[in-house]
Amino acid sequence: MKALFKKPLATYLFGIFIVVFATGLVLYQIVDNIVILGSVLLTQFIILTLFLMHLYERYIRPIKKATRTIEEIVKGNYRARFHHPSNDSIGLLSAKINSLARNIGEFARHEKMQSEQLSTVIDNTQSGLILVDAKGYIHFVNRKFIHIFGGVPKDYKGHLYYDILENEIIHETVQKTFLYEKNVKEAFTHFKGIDKIYLEIVGAPIFNEKGMLKGAVLVIYDITEMKKLELMRKDFVANVSHELKTPITSIKGFAETLLDGTMDDKEASKEFLGIIYNESERLQLLIEDLLILSRLEKEDFQLVLSEINLKQVVAEVAMLMKHKMDKKKLSLSVNISDEAIIKADKERLKQVIINLLDNAINYTPVNGQIWINGENTNDKVMIEVRDTGIGIAQEALPRIFERFYRVDKARSRDTGGTGLGLAIVKHIVEVHRGDIQISSDLNKGTTVSVTFKKELID
Repeated sequence: MKALFKKPLATYLFGIFIVVFATGLVLYQIVDNIVILGSVLLTQFIILTLFLMHLYERYIRPIKKATRTIEEIVKGNYRARFHHPSNDSIGLLSAKINSLARNIGEFARHEKMQSEQLSTVIDNTQSGLILVDAKGYIHFVNRKFIHIFGGVPKDYKGHLYYDILENEIIHETVQKTFLYEKNVKEAFTHFKGIDKIYLEIVGAPIFNEKGMLKGAVLVIYDITEMKKLELMRKDFVANVSHELKTPITSIKGFAETLLDGTMDDKEASKEFLGIIYNESERLQLLIEDLLILSRLEKEDFQLVLSEINLKQVVAEVAMLMKHKMDKKKLSLSVNISDEAIIKADKERLKQVIINLLDNAINYTPVNGQIWINGENTNDKVMIEVRDTGIGIAQEALPRIFERFYRVDKARSRDTGGTGLGLAIVKHIVEVHRGDIQISSDLNKGTTVSVTFKKELID
């Protein structure tokens, strides 16, 4: 029957004609009246044709429409529909086909949306991703990977990993992942231009439902910041140990000298005791600065905010530092508007100005000049401390806010500096959500600019 229904209507009519003709040959042997014979055959032809038309309209044509609709759905056109007016089996088939098309269309939309979401997440993750199949061909690289290694996706997709990736650690990671069929972790360095970045790579095998190895996914983490923090922590511990060791050694050495009998020599005793006092004071300042930094870095650190007149605070600091400036015959010029009022922590702001002014005094030669200016705008106040000191070399400027970093180590210790002043200033400015900039010319002077918002929004 299926083959019969697939034939065009003309074929069916030809078949009816053959049947009628055969019937006529049989009846011709029985019936003598040609008119009656013709009437019977004509009636038979009409009845069979009407039956064929009914069958065609009721079953064959709807089935053809159903077949075309399903073909469209198979091609991906989920909007294709098949409508049949009756409620018979063909009508039920029509409803089922339309329901199937809607369900597949909805499923396809969800699948596309999830695929796009997953693709967006993978492409924008902060780790580099590579998908390698069991034969070693690369199928996918994400945006972070491209950012690290350069190029475009088509430079990698479809290529063997060992042909396109030059790093031997990546090769070893893929090979070990395939060999041991378990996660493998390695670390390596990579140069991006002149910048050295530290990377960690993790290879994870991918298995199919039968437990057979299909490939591997490689995840590359940029651990440069973590490495820098680790190096900073090591440097900090080493610097603190060194800075504490120096005064403690001096105190211990001169105390032992006094205990060994030098106490009878009044002049020597006075000199040694003065050194012990100075070293203990330096030790106290260092510990106080470390405690200040520790408090500033606590997550629960709270500022005590109040309305502050900047000109008044600078005047207080200048009075505190006047004796030290007079000893070096330094002139101080202050130019701050009366309207320069900000909301800040007064003690912390005072500490910023003290540290900046103290640095300017320490590194400015005798008879030098220092300026403190304040620029007032609608929403910000900028404090500028400028001097005619020894200045800072350009290559040293990026490191100037590091803890214990000294431009002139011998000079810093002579002036009693702990090497933490600018680090403290930077932290105070940051907790106020402000900004600090420094510019300098060697042997000409230094300018430090600190900008605060007038209203600190929590």
